[in-house]
Amino acid sequence: MISFEVNRRADGAIEAFTMSGHADSGPYGYDIVCAGASAVSFGAVNAIAELAGIYLETDMQDEGGYLHCRVPEISDHDTEEKVQWLLEGMIVSMKSIEANYRQFLRMESN
Repeated sequence: MISFEVNRRADGAIEAFTMSGHADSGPYGYDIVCAGASAVSFGAVNAIAELAGIYLETDMQDEGGYLHCRVPEISDHDTEEKVQWLLEGMIVSMKSIEANYRQFLRMESN
């Protein structure tokens, strides 16, 4: 099962997220839950870099199954807002995957 955990600051802003585990919803190369969750999370990281010019602090395991991203300090309010909107969009997409494939992906928020 994939565990997707979101950590929020006291003001509600997303400060980090972690995705770990394997969905095992199908054979390697045909696991649509894994592919969807990976596309959503990596797509958000790449969109933040491309559209906001912010590079999240990332930690990944070479064999897959683990991604941790932390939002760095952002001094510009407009840029911080863009980053948060992109991250919230990622959360909406992950919730959609969870709603349809709850046995393979679980979300947690602190």
